[in-house]
Amino acid sequence: MILEGKRILLGVTGGIAIYKVVHLASRLTQGGAQVDVVMTEAATRFVAPMTFQAVTQRAVYVDPWQPIPDGEHARIAHVHLARSADLFIIAPATANTIARLAHGLADDLLSSIALSCAAPWLIAPAMESHMWASPATQANVAILRDRGVTFVGPVAGHLASGAKGVGRMVEPEEIMEAARALLGRNGPLAGRRVVITAGGTREPIDPVRYIGNRSSGKMGVALAQAARDLGADVVLIHGPLQVPVPWGVEARYAETAQAMYEATMAILPETDVLIGAAAVADFRPAEPAADKVKKEEAQELVIRLVRTPDILAEVGRRRRELGRPRVVVGFAAETRDLIAYAQEKLHAKNLDMVVANDISAPDAGFAVDTNRVTILRREREPEPWPLLSKDEVAERVMQEVVVLLRQTEGMDDG
Repeated sequence: MILEGKRILLGVTGGIAIYKVVHLASRLTQGGAQVDVVMTEAATRFVAPMTFQAVTQRAVYVDPWQPIPDGEHARIAHVHLARSADLFIIAPATANTIARLAHGLADDLLSSIALSCAAPWLIAPAMESHMWASPATQANVAILRDRGVTFVGPVAGHLASGAKGVGRMVEPEEIMEAARALLGRNGPLAGRRVVITAGGTREPIDPVRYIGNRSSGKMGVALAQAARDLGADVVLIHGPLQVPVPWGVEARYAETAQAMYEATMAILPETDVLIGAAAVADFRPAEPAADKVKKEEAQELVIRLVRTPDILAEVGRRRRELGRPRVVVGFAAETRDLIAYAQEKLHAKNLDMVVANDISAPDAGFAVDTNRVTILRREREPEPWPLLSKDEVAERVMQEVVVLLRQTEGMDDG
């Protein structure tokens, strides 16, 4: 959604990682962005301009003297492309290109555009490790960072020379994530801290075994991504995840219910919005064994369980004292009496909204990419949503959060 209708200028320079950038251009276009590709002469030695034209369905620019037709007139390419861009991505960015950008050279179309482009810049370097580590390159990167340029990567891996080291361009998915974050940084949640709990917890039986659940963390991670895309400062407090933490999101690992409770309470005074999407264990072994329990030692194993802290209930209690978080959202994962249990949770824990889902449904709940939820808010009838991807659910939930936050602040102003 964040890419829809955005104009992205994609600068492509001469490096073997260019094959990944073809995929990036395709993904950006599929996401709804209008992608204008500008290639250096060296880039065309690796991939023909026609390749990018095919995946973007737009003209590709190489020649600094190439005008842009506009009816009876012709626009100057470096001026028009720079002015119309919402985001300027350079990938792969060679050491030579980074040096030219840092020192303001304008000897080709790409560098001329750079001097004219006021849109946010996102640079994905790719080069041999000794070139990346060079004091000259690091000084050039520092110059650009001081000007507000965002860098993503490089990372360690196999390089074109056959060596291994830091210099490999990050994958297109990570560049996409960074692009989304930059495009959304002035969104409706800009300046707000959104804290999201995600994933399951593991309650130890002994140093090897634990009690857990089937949560993958996909829903919580999707919420973190959606909040970041709206400009929020996002902290993800998470247990074990089956999906990576989104780019630009601060991650704090909390494996047990007690650790998640402590991490959440510690950040509560700085929190504007808290979303409890984690599948937190309700019980833990009362006395975890110090050493691995050997099966030869007993015919059966009896484990006494005790309650874990109720994180959302404590958040609801403390917000009455602190006045924060402004908005608290809970999730209710049930196998029966879904609406009744969700209504009870909404009121008993002083929540503003509950996202309820029946985890016994095959297309919703744990470890799948879709969800079918019902939204409960105070003084409103339950609102069932159709089957959606978890990303779509997350985007819609965060739009609801924006509304709730504005309502809360409106009441405070009054």
